[in-house]
Amino acid sequence: MQKVLNKKQAIITGGNQGFGLEIAKNYIHAGADIMICGRNKLLLEKAQVELMSTASPNQKVAITVADVSNEDDVNRLVSEAISTLGGCQILVNNAGIYGPKGEIEVVDWADWIKAIEINVFGSILMCRAILPYFKEQGYGKIIQLSGGGATKPMPRISAYAVSKTAIVRFVETLAEEVRGSGIDVNALAPGAMNTRMLDEVLEAGPEKIGVALYERLLQQKKSGGEPLGTGAALALFLASSKSDGITGKLISAVWDEWEQWPQHLDELNSSDVYTLRRITGRDRDITWGDK
Repeated sequence: MQKVLNKKQAIITGGNQGFGLEIAKNYIHAGADIMICGRNKLLLEKAQVELMSTASPNQKVAITVADVSNEDDVNRLVSEAISTLGGCQILVNNAGIYGPKGEIEVVDWADWIKAIEINVFGSILMCRAILPYFKEQGYGKIIQLSGGGATKPMPRISAYAVSKTAIVRFVETLAEEVRGSGIDVNALAPGAMNTRMLDEVLEAGPEKIGVALYERLLQQKKSGGEPLGTGAALALFLASSKSDGITGKLISAVWDEWEQWPQHLDELNSSDVYTLRRITGRDRDITWGDK
């Protein structure tokens, strides 16, 4: 792998397992120094050992226990990362949970709120903490994990769907706020992966998530799902200088030919393609619904 992140530093939330750890591995191979956070210290320490085994002697692999929904933890994490790594150019907001499963009127309300706090507020808090530093240095990459919940309804997993939709619109909004500052902000949809989160939903059973979704996810489990490396490759591209100028987009690792996008920057930046938008009647050849 080319060292496209040589002399770069990155923060990866939820980097102690699953897809976050896969991103961390790719960043290490690409030459970056990284700080990963999570809520489980033992998993963090295990991940650190694994990452250091492939890192070069001069690379830094730092860990810290942090809850991204806690503002004090977030501010400490960002400050510690900048101090320990010697700077930061990349933020990957990967930490997230599914939240409660079931119909909205029966799920635990506190659990529903917690999912929003982690998936939405946690990512926004991370952005708030790192943005002054990115603005001062005139450069930064913010990579936000999204997913299928942002592009279609997900009955019985409503907190997840709502949070993933909300955070994509935040990405689009933040991209406009910082446009021209050298900071790129994008959302990444990695595809349907077989991770612990899939196991968690399957464990809830068809009575909570519905028979149709349960059977579809069970088939995904059997088939192997989308490789973690597919989404991690996009996360690497978005962290590198190859993606400079691409901002405010929801990008699918599976369906989009994102490797070609740098050749079409002007068209990308002058269009609302790859963003969340309302579908009108005209878009579907319906003549009676709108003017």
